[in-house]
Amino acid sequence: MEQIDWFAHESAARQRGFVQVCGIDEAGRGPLAGPVFAAAVLLPVGVQIEGLNDSKKLSEKKREQLFDVIQETAISTSIAFATEQEIDEINILQATFLAMRRACEGLSVRPDYALIDGNRMPPLDIPGETIVKGDACSANIAAASILAKVSRDRLMLELDKLYPEYQFAKHKGYGTKLHRELLQQYGPCPIHRRSFLKKILGESL
Repeated sequence: MEQIDWFAHESAARQRGFVQVCGIDEAGRGPLAGPVFAAAVLLPVGVQIEGLNDSKKLSEKKREQLFDVIQETAISTSIAFATEQEIDEINILQATFLAMRRACEGLSVRPDYALIDGNRMPPLDIPGETIVKGDACSANIAAASILAKVSRDRLMLELDKLYPEYQFAKHKGYGTKLHRELLQQYGPCPIHRRSFLKKILGESL
């Protein structure tokens, strides 16, 4: 099996003169409810975290375990979000960029270069590059994907207690059949993204 060099992108940036190379990823662009999260991570050069991978390929239990390991191992981590109101006001792409920028700016050690998961570059005040499926090939992006995903899932579990009728603990706000049926039954609650619901609930929002 081919070994992935989890620090290839970081090393390439350092060869170009950058020193503090962070990874940034988001979680929760698709759901119908709750904020979109982003995380930024700055790992020590070459440090291997066993089991690190794209958060979507890991079990919930494994993500939870790695969440603590990443926090303990990293030089700096930062987790941020954009609210459902911000998503409705500026659209999901811009809200994702906003969360990413907040995460980057929240690092206690200032990065000078950013590796971003995906193909769209958020407006940061430092240079960077986008990497499609970066969470499967960059250690910093993979770590950021885990922090963002776990943080968002934890929040949705808390919101499940506030709005139990929507069963957020089961679907985390994603547009599952169950969630859509509950939306039809109860209508939206304060954490639903109104701009996402027009196709489901019509133009009456």
